[in-house]
Amino acid sequence: MVALCNFIVVLCLYSAARVFFYLITKSLYADMTFNHFVELMIGGMRFDITAILYLSSVYLLLALLPFEFRNNDRYQSVAKWLFWIPNMIGIAVNCIDMVYVQFSDRRTTIAFFSEFANDDNLGLVFINGVVQYWYVTLFAIASCLVLVVLTRRWETRVVLQKTWYYAIHTVVFLVCVYLIVIGIRGGFGKYTRPITLSNALQYTNHPNETNIVLNTPFSIMRSTESNTFPRLNYFESDELDSIMSPIHIRPDNIKMRYDNVVVIILESFSKEYMGYFNSDLDSGTYKGYTPFLDSLASVGITYDLSLASGRKSIDAMPSVLSSIPMIISPYIVTPYSTNDVSSIAACLKQEGYSTAFFHGAPNGSMGFQAYARSAGFERYFGKSEYEQTIGTNDFDGVWAIWDEEFLQYYGREMTKMQEPFMTAVFTASSHHPFQIPARYEGVFDKGTLPIHQCIGYSDNALRKFFDYARTQSWFERTLFVITADHTNQLQHVEYTNDKGIYEVPIIFYSASMPAEYKGLIHREPVSQTDIMPSVLSYLNYPNTYFAYGQDALTQNKDVRYAINYNSGVYQIFSDSLLVQYDGEEVKGVWNFKHDRLLKKNLADEQQDSKVITDMVKYLQAYIQQYTNRLIDNRMTANASDE
Repeated sequence: MVALCNFIVVLCLYSAARVFFYLITKSLYADMTFNHFVELMIGGMRFDITAILYLSSVYLLLALLPFEFRNNDRYQSVAKWLFWIPNMIGIAVNCIDMVYVQFSDRRTTIAFFSEFANDDNLGLVFINGVVQYWYVTLFAIASCLVLVVLTRRWETRVVLQKTWYYAIHTVVFLVCVYLIVIGIRGGFGKYTRPITLSNALQYTNHPNETNIVLNTPFSIMRSTESNTFPRLNYFESDELDSIMSPIHIRPDNIKMRYDNVVVIILESFSKEYMGYFNSDLDSGTYKGYTPFLDSLASVGITYDLSLASGRKSIDAMPSVLSSIPMIISPYIVTPYSTNDVSSIAACLKQEGYSTAFFHGAPNGSMGFQAYARSAGFERYFGKSEYEQTIGTNDFDGVWAIWDEEFLQYYGREMTKMQEPFMTAVFTASSHHPFQIPARYEGVFDKGTLPIHQCIGYSDNALRKFFDYARTQSWFERTLFVITADHTNQLQHVEYTNDKGIYEVPIIFYSASMPAEYKGLIHREPVSQTDIMPSVLSYLNYPNTYFAYGQDALTQNKDVRYAINYNSGVYQIFSDSLLVQYDGEEVKGVWNFKHDRLLKKNLADEQQDSKVITDMVKYLQAYIQQYTNRLIDNRMTANASDE
């Protein structure tokens, strides 16, 4: 009980710090309302709990050990200081950031220590800051005094029989450890990832409001689990932009087409599972597990080589919706995840579109809700919203609402939306442990891998969604984009190499698409990051926008590249070549048109060819634009290039 009271004291101090921080930075949040500030305060407590539990972990262990020697005065004195010192440090760094955030525009992360590793005047800067911002200094001192005065040692003097003493305190210890683990993770359940910086976006209307939600100890500790990025200088700025620029300037006097946009991200759908792209596998006998998706590809626009940006679900959402690649670490878990970003939703919202994101997993899962909000989606529909509307019987018991039911719900909710609309849905059923509803046992081909039956089920759920959509008035004026987040279980050799493990379908389909485009297969490579610029170009979006990808739908280019990151190596694809580059030198060159299994590395003989040189040059410009803009928070069209 004493440990709990001490914890609550520190939690209150963090909340007071959040109020004080807002009061001294109020000018940065011009449209703040009281109700929204309360939302930020409540959301911030989640991050405070995690930070305090980290800082107090040794103290809590000492306080909860189920042994009588806890009552020793010297033992309790040591425990007291092991509580005070870490939490005083936490209070201090949190207060320092009240000043620093006003200049850095983000909470301090572990990146601070590498960015300023060579600065030897930080001590002087700190001393000047202590004096100049005396009111922050006084707040920090007062907070530490409150910590000392209001927290106390435990004093357990109740005499119990030893058997009962150890039994009761062992149970208390185990229960408390379980609750502490939940608190450190930031949530309960096997589908809940430990919270990261990006989860703060779940509560904000603008990315800079994450500075209110977060606290600095949390930001530093969580960012140690993410890779920071060194600034790159392959090219000077003028040359850099001439090689590759993420700023897309639209032609003047173009008339926008206000079609609806529906983006469907299928969980774990490798291209390997589709018969449409694999008629030559298994000596022509391979039929695949996606009859409906195959039929859709045959009347849509597809690509010979279409690639995922990464290998995880959290890689896909920024890539597909915001044209942000997965480089080194998933954007969502980098220290820069609170940057200002754009998206298909944000761009189209400016043109009067209503927007919504759908994911049938528990709200907050995978950080999707937070990212959807930061990317400009007006509404989010998750498991909570589904069960409030439909009921609780359709949860698969592990991950999410079954795909069939959730996609039907998705379609009905779109019908209620005002047109034009832009929506995205992320399916879930084709995921480990690879279960399908009991009523479908034996219906779909079980294939040779556990995932195959699930792919068949989700493909059928997609078919039923389109059956519903075709009955709705909005169907004829809607552009559908279908892709997958990443690949999963694979077996054919062509799909288990450094190219095949990234191959996912990317399909554009519209019922009103001209006949000459139906069934069109582009020979140029395409990446998930190309989806956003392709959609905006298809709609004749009239404004300048920011995207790392290129329009792969309406503009033909002599040379087009697709880029991803593979376990420490950058990969760039042309229509026939794969080049691997480690940031300093070329490690591999493969001609996958003639060497489908990537058995012959041509790096030594192709090192000096102009084709390879041009590919590496583009790749260097690409990763420099990504890395430096990530560090500088310049990932929108109106961000300063200074």
